[in-house]
Amino acid sequence: MPILNDVRTAWRLGRRLLNARGNRRGLAKRLTTEQPLAPGRIEVAVYFADGPVNMYQVRQWYAPLAELAKTHPVAIVSRNPGTMLTLLDEAPVPAVYARQVVDLERFVDTQAPKLVLYVNQNARNFQMMRYGRMWHVFVNHGESDKMYMTTNQFKAYDYALIAGDAARDRLAEALWDYDLDGRAIAIGRPQADHFAGEPPYPADERTVVLYAPTWEGDRPAAAYGSIASHGTTIAERVLASPRHRLVYRPHPRSGVIDPGYRAAHERIVAAIAAANAADAGAHHVYDDGPGMGWQLADADVAITDISAMIYDRLAVGKPLIVTRPVSTEAEVDERGYLVAANWLRAEDADDVVARVDAAAHDEDELAELRRWVTRYFGDTTPGVATARFHAAVDRLVARWHEVARQHGRR
Repeated sequence: MPILNDVRTAWRLGRRLLNARGNRRGLAKRLTTEQPLAPGRIEVAVYFADGPVNMYQVRQWYAPLAELAKTHPVAIVSRNPGTMLTLLDEAPVPAVYARQVVDLERFVDTQAPKLVLYVNQNARNFQMMRYGRMWHVFVNHGESDKMYMTTNQFKAYDYALIAGDAARDRLAEALWDYDLDGRAIAIGRPQADHFAGEPPYPADERTVVLYAPTWEGDRPAAAYGSIASHGTTIAERVLASPRHRLVYRPHPRSGVIDPGYRAAHERIVAAIAAANAADAGAHHVYDDGPGMGWQLADADVAITDISAMIYDRLAVGKPLIVTRPVSTEAEVDERGYLVAANWLRAEDADDVVARVDAAAHDEDELAELRRWVTRYFGDTTPGVATARFHAAVDRLVARWHEVARQHGRR
């Protein structure tokens, strides 16, 4: 077995090397056809040092960045050839390739951005943060109650754009001697203003139920996935109701470790196909596409596991049910929203239709939900978070000019 593992490791490394070489060759050819940026054009840079596997972290900022670029020119700086190729194909703002530090220096010298935004905590962020005549701003790639959200690395940035009061309280509790008032700016979640795409079903009287479970996890403490424990029953009950429509969007890694979990997923997919075949007007959906937007914004009620999906749904301010993990070893941190979450236990999944109806219409439940939405994201009225994001950028650009004048720079 050790020999087999070594062979597999060597094969994976070899494949990565070949892919990297191919990406470098492809990018070198592609860059010969790209027009260089005019000097001094970029005011806001988004620094992204990761490979393609983490593109989701920057993709969710595409629409807010495109809107921001109307008033503050934006570019995304990439350090990885595979990522750069993808950005050239899909990013709505210019992309700049800076594989080596000397390339970063050239970008800084020719563009002199006033703000640099960071969507993650990649160790290579520090190669950009060495430049002092710009504001380094952590914007992250989501909101949650994970430990990642309170790391002491926040202190490395000049400023942080946070979601709301919950984030502020987490930072106040976790970080010693951190100037929250001066360095943390609450903006809500501007991504939620740009959830895109048209639902693939008609607007009718059916209650739309989004079931978006996570995968089974790679260790007992992270065994949050509900497909095998709750999911088949949830699907069966919702699909059987003529008043409801199921949108099933599982995590793409569902079943990669546990064959039983994979089998449960496949039963749900088959059940959706059978329900649609029996009733052409049902329009139930198995959604495994790359885009995420309409699913969260359109569903009347969402059922999720413990995952970032909870907070993405909260950001649109609509009803939410959370599955309670069946594993006694799964770590559930109930200091934040989860202390008051609308929990669905596996043994209660038979009653999921009634639970969905209550979540959608019970005034007490809706009032409790609104309280938590406000705590995490503030005002979720469409457009408000975008306005707060733009106001934060305006404030920091104005501060840059103020400090530049103090230092005699033009």
